[in-house]
Amino acid sequence: MSRLLTRRAWLRLAGTAVAGGIIAGCSTGPLRRTAADYRRPLSGLPFARPLISMEHVIRTRVGLRPFRPAGFVVRAERMAEKVLIHNYGHGGGGITLSWGSSALAVRELPDLADRRAAVLGCGVMGLSTARLLQQRGWQVTIYARELPPHTTSDVAGGQWAPTSVYRADQVSEAFNGQFAEALQLSHRTFSALAGDHYGVHWRENYYLSRQPTRARDYYYLDRWPELFPSIAELSPDEHPFAAPYALRHLSLLIEPAIYLPRLMQELREAGGSIVERGMRSLDEVLALDQPVIFNCTGLGARELFGDDTLVPVRGQLAFVAADDRIDYITHGSGAGLLYMFPRADGILLGGSYEPGATHLEPDDDTTRRIVGEHARMAAAMRL
Repeated sequence: MSRLLTRRAWLRLAGTAVAGGIIAGCSTGPLRRTAADYRRPLSGLPFARPLISMEHVIRTRVGLRPFRPAGFVVRAERMAEKVLIHNYGHGGGGITLSWGSSALAVRELPDLADRRAAVLGCGVMGLSTARLLQQRGWQVTIYARELPPHTTSDVAGGQWAPTSVYRADQVSEAFNGQFAEALQLSHRTFSALAGDHYGVHWRENYYLSRQPTRARDYYYLDRWPELFPSIAELSPDEHPFAAPYALRHLSLLIEPAIYLPRLMQELREAGGSIVERGMRSLDEVLALDQPVIFNCTGLGARELFGDDTLVPVRGQLAFVAADDRIDYITHGSGAGLLYMFPRADGILLGGSYEPGATHLEPDDDTTRRIVGEHARMAAAMRL
């Protein structure tokens, strides 16, 4: 299948949808608005209807988010003449927090003459930590059981938003300060990386709801509006979606399939090395030659370092073929936590959050639910 949808394929599905009556819920009136009637503050392009159906699914992916109710861990400790620096447990905000959390971790470096560091993990946290170490003049070796494109970070949606990072009733005041600083630092770095080279782009977000929706309903929009430009509460005639309420803002979207290989390339070009080797025990970790070791193992820290508070949260994704007409993000509009992200490797469809689940095989019923609800959202657009 071609990566980009053809106009003929899109028109064929649209014709089928109309003939089958699946857009019966659309608003109608004496004057039918067109895609060109709705404002697009960033791209200036008209809205287009995404082509979504089970027939167009090109792959499914499953990942396990490393969630800690008390929030992520950044701290240093001495163990067997080594300095061990932890940087793990970021839940659904790993990519979002990566540069900031890694900057906090690198601050824990001791003043040593031997400037060699080992980094455990080659996901976004390990790669970010490694690049920051190199920028400080350290020699870095990454040790990891899995490399991109097989890490948990590769399964991430990639929207820059600190979602499902912690439980508000279980975090400390100190963590809140750490979290806010990491968020600001990370946003500053990703903003500077925006462009095709890293696969980082600004995208319009539309939160769709049957109930009135305000920016204050989302803690990160309410607390850090400057990080999410163009926040606006839209009336029904300002957007083409069937949901009566829509909240719009801009946010960064990071594409793991582009971004992670780029970091790996830069790491190697700067003299770093990557060893494909998983650690089976703490003794094996402490036997490494480097005097400083960074733990960026995510969910692996539960077994390797005994953190029983880590909870796997299963997420399942479905992808349909990429479509260069679709350059906006949607959230909500159906049962569950739906989201649609347009990426170069396909339009990503998500909508599952399963704490404690660990199976990595895609579930057919979950795929059908996610795709079906997104298909109904697309078919009901007033275009």
